[in-house]
Amino acid sequence: MIDPRYDTQMLIEPFEGEELDCDEIHDYIADNFEGEELLCVGDEELVKLHFHTNKPWLVLEYCATKGEIFDIVVEDMDRQTRGLKG
Repeated sequence: MIDPRYDTQMLIEPFEGEELDCDEIHDYIADNFEGEELLCVGDEELVKLHFHTNKPWLVLEYCATKGEIFDIVVEDMDRQTRGLKG
């Protein structure tokens, strides 16, 4: 089994009248969630997040507190290695 299992990706836009802090989001995820391959890039208007974790729902929940999340992709890398749709 692949560990961590899920490739989690999303875009985050700030709530109206607010700005995003890409470094803050990156550091919070790195410090509070188990996983690897963390990539968090962007600016105060749009952040792209990529993270491999076993609990993508927790990452989604956190990011939803920072702004509107969209273009959400959660792929099961274990299924993909077995030739199934992830």
